[in-house]
Amino acid sequence: MYNSKITGLGYYVPDNIITNDDLSKMMDTNDEWIQERTGIKERRWIKKGSDDTTATMGAKAAKIAIERAGLTKDDIDFIVFATLSPDYYFPGGGVQIQDILEMPTIGALDIRNQCSGFVYGISVADQFIKTGMYKNILVIGSEYHSGGLDLSTRGRNVAVIFGDGAGAAVLSRTEDNSKGVLSTHLHSEGKYAEKLMVEGPSIRRWVPQLLEENNPEDISYYPYMDGQFVFKNAVVRFSEVIMEGLMTNNLKPTDIDMLIPHQANLRIAQFIQKKFGLSDDQVFNNIMKYGNTTAASVVIALTEAWEEGKIKDGDLVVLAAFGSGFTWASAVIRW
Repeated sequence: MYNSKITGLGYYVPDNIITNDDLSKMMDTNDEWIQERTGIKERRWIKKGSDDTTATMGAKAAKIAIERAGLTKDDIDFIVFATLSPDYYFPGGGVQIQDILEMPTIGALDIRNQCSGFVYGISVADQFIKTGMYKNILVIGSEYHSGGLDLSTRGRNVAVIFGDGAGAAVLSRTEDNSKGVLSTHLHSEGKYAEKLMVEGPSIRRWVPQLLEENNPEDISYYPYMDGQFVFKNAVVRFSEVIMEGLMTNNLKPTDIDMLIPHQANLRIAQFIQKKFGLSDDQVFNNIMKYGNTTAASVVIALTEAWEEGKIKDGDLVVLAAFGSGFTWASAVIRW
């Protein structure tokens, strides 16, 4: 029985920093209001005219992860690409990664699980490796939010939250079952889909309608979020899916060396930290610097925590995410 372990990590964020004070010049908001509700101080947004896209950012992160894994692009057997903001409505970003990195004609799978996308991707890659089908799989989470936000006072509740960026991990086959991905846990509850969504563009609001309406007051193309409802569900589902992972492996919250929660809102992460009795050294947050980068957030945070020496060999690392769908997921990893 094969197991999978993370052998390489990398991330990329645009160099354009947007502070809360910068946002106050675009809409009726301020630094205190944003920090109090989200914990965010700044985020990265792609500059107009930049060559950065969801796919190119993902490729930049992937190059770092592949190099750190001690591999070349030709060693990768499969690509899993998670995003809600692809360069095109179709095709998906996975095939773009294959092209940009000049890889062999390997398979590429796109995941549309929004904030849970990277953890879902880890689960998919883990299963492919455990069955013996693939040896090295590239898992990417990448988002380009800033081009699709309502940057007016009307859209401030959502616009202040999101940032751009990408992260990547290489999962590789190992025969040491004491290390690597111990288990993953995936859930969804579609009846709340409209609590956090973008209605258009979609098949319901397709091209002829767009051309006919040309309505500047139409906000269906901007993200919508029922913030309080999402928060209440997030804290419950985060707790459940973390406990599910621990119990599956006969572990307790005190066994966690590092929890990497999806960076949706610092208040959610703090609530979970308090509920599980974890110290500041056991939870890693970077939403203060990057905002919510959706599918990229967990892997960017995981990479930073590892780079800073906060994840060591033998540590128990738990990844957890909750987001649009609703979907939620966790992964329990022995480093």
